[in-house]
Amino acid sequence: MLEWARQWQAAEKIVYSRTLAEPRSMRTRIEREFDPDVVRRLKADVRHDITVDGPGLAAQALRAGLVDELQMIVCPVVGGGKRFFPDRVRLKLESVGELRFRHGVPVLRYADRG
Repeated sequence: MLEWARQWQAAEKIVYSRTLAEPRSMRTRIEREFDPDVVRRLKADVRHDITVDGPGLAAQALRAGLVDELQMIVCPVVGGGKRFFPDRVRLKLESVGELRFRHGVPVLRYADRG
């Protein structure tokens, strides 16, 4: 988990928010609206992975067909939260791996083969 935190801190980040006035972390910029075409260009221009975090933003990226791989962090909490997949999204997923954090929380990896 510490290695993941270091990677996150070192990464360039875009936060999509209509309410945040300024970034709360280093190497972060704020955008007001999610634009799939901007993300498509960014995806084409970089040689590294891009992550999308948060169910609302992920739903927009999934609907726009921008997601190649899903990494589901399975937290053992029962009785609440947001759905992982948005309505009206169909994906053909193939398992491509699994890892576990030290305390046993699994990260399940699936590629979109659709």
